[in-house]
Amino acid sequence: MAMPGEQPSKIAPDAPGFAAKHRQLGLGLGLRHCHFQHLLRHPAQVAWFEIISENFMDDHGFSRHVLEHLARCLPIAMHGVSMSIGSTDPLDLTYLTRLRELSAWLEPVWISDHLCWTGSAGYNTHDLLPMPLSEEALDHVCERVLRVQDFLKRPLILENPSTYLEFQTSTIPEWEFLAALSQRTDCGLLLDVNNVFVSSFNHRFDSETYIRGLPHDRIVQLHVAGPTSYDGCLVDTHDHPVPTEVWRLYRLAQELTGGVSTLLEWDAAIPEYPELVAELQKANQALAGSLPDVAVLGPSAAEVHAHPFPRGLIHELVR
Repeated sequence: MAMPGEQPSKIAPDAPGFAAKHRQLGLGLGLRHCHFQHLLRHPAQVAWFEIISENFMDDHGFSRHVLEHLARCLPIAMHGVSMSIGSTDPLDLTYLTRLRELSAWLEPVWISDHLCWTGSAGYNTHDLLPMPLSEEALDHVCERVLRVQDFLKRPLILENPSTYLEFQTSTIPEWEFLAALSQRTDCGLLLDVNNVFVSSFNHRFDSETYIRGLPHDRIVQLHVAGPTSYDGCLVDTHDHPVPTEVWRLYRLAQELTGGVSTLLEWDAAIPEYPELVAELQKANQALAGSLPDVAVLGPSAAEVHAHPFPRGLIHELVR
């Protein structure tokens, strides 16, 4: 990492075909603890896995054993939720060191996190909080991305978050912000098409304009998931089947990128493993031109009683 006052290096600023250097892995799933026993006894039936990085830091027990078992035969990507790349706090060198140590052991295909901040003054909210999208914020995040890449010695892959509010000080559409960020730092992009769907509904922008406005050669991976509808607001809960509109955006994204790795996220009310594999296989149906007919669902009565506020506002919690 560059020292204070030292200009961090830029990694191959104009290298063509960034995404082409990250191979198309096919269809994958997020690795979750409830499926460990199944995966030790049965074939994975997917092409790759994505882990939540924080779940495996400093863990040398059963979880690490399962991860080692799967990594022998399948590619693994690391996906973090605590880098807080958009924060004004100093970069957390303790966290980055643990991330680098896990990466050195696992040798993942890539390391990703989110365009967001997750807390302040050392407190982690375990939520992906939205940023103001301005020239000042862009300069700030670019410098931090370059320093993280220097530290990790590899490009960082950043995901668009789902958001529920916008800042009056924002002057740049999110897709233009991500395009400029990737061009200036040579980072890659993880396009979460469900997050585009959720945010476009909540903020009333056109989801296709967002996806068409991104630099498609920088997109390494796609996420799909199922949101929840709460009284006129969509929330990124990862606890329902992927709706038709998300599959439609997924097909558009795959057409524009030429085909990149796909990951199904499901983080609450998680089904049995075979059901997840069946949901993931709907991606092939969507690409073949037959979009699955799935509505956006609301919360169950039991869920509303147990969680009077939308649970998904605090999403992607560690484990």
